[in-house]
Amino acid sequence: MSKTAQATPTEIVHRISAADAAETARVGRHLASVADRIDDAAWVAAARSAWEELPSAYRRRISSFRRSAGPAGALVLRGLPVDEHDLLDTPTVAGSFQRTTTMPAALLMMTACGLGDPAAFLAEKSGALVQDVVPVPGQEQFQGNAGSTDLMMHNENAFHEHRPDFVMLLCLRPDHEGVAGLSSASIREALPLLSNRVRECLLQPEFSTQPPPSFGSADGTVSRHAVLTGAPDDPDIQVDFAATTGLTPTAREALTELSDALASVARTVRMRAGDLAIVDNRVCLHGRTAFRPRYDGRDRWVQRTFALADLRRSRSYRTDDGYVLVR
Repeated sequence: MSKTAQATPTEIVHRISAADAAETARVGRHLASVADRIDDAAWVAAARSAWEELPSAYRRRISSFRRSAGPAGALVLRGLPVDEHDLLDTPTVAGSFQRTTTMPAALLMMTACGLGDPAAFLAEKSGALVQDVVPVPGQEQFQGNAGSTDLMMHNENAFHEHRPDFVMLLCLRPDHEGVAGLSSASIREALPLLSNRVRECLLQPEFSTQPPPSFGSADGTVSRHAVLTGAPDDPDIQVDFAATTGLTPTAREALTELSDALASVARTVRMRAGDLAIVDNRVCLHGRTAFRPRYDGRDRWVQRTFALADLRRSRSYRTDDGYVLVR
């Protein structure tokens, strides 16, 4: 096996110009003012129209990423108009989400419409389209968005047939020390590091991924799946290293080699206020480095929105033609 050079965070970070940030702020403020509720089909439709008014350089960057996420599978846009002085205290309750229209919500929703369609899961954060990722007292070691320990690499909702195609994470407020980093690792860069034997194993349905308790499963069972699917030379990946299990000794060994390969190509970006990270959930895993919350109202605050490139595929999972998957 030949080892590729390890990438640096600067390869996925792109700064937005001051002029484009100002124009984006103007469009976002107007969108935030036209309605009071995020989870309203009319406001999402307004966000889709507002997307067309954003600066052309911003739209080109997002459209290009949607078409091909590149080798890294992740993108960080730096310099979006997020003013910490306009923020309330960082929420500290489990399951926190947003329903009221704000500038950050407008930024997320417009970008989601550029990537496809926003989406959420009823069992997660009450099906809200804009969700808070914040530390919660007593859950510091939790392997999920409420924790503050190292968050293991994972595809978002890896167990689900209709897991998000794109995950957007907008930093409203960094942690006090500025040490929390978004980690990402792409199978496109890790694949050359895997042995042929492991690649073949990962293409077989010899793995299972446990859903979180909030989702559960209809019959109490967890389906078998392959970790790699699609074109062998450019596969999609489906794994959560905190929840995926190899069902045979060979499969467990393959997960270990895969984890090592992904770690060797991982990037970590310390998020600043106004940073928007977009992860192609089909080819890229993400995680988070540890930080120490103070629970003083000024802790790390990230807002999250999912997007589906093809909303039609999940129609049977929605009770109407809305954006929330009910199972």
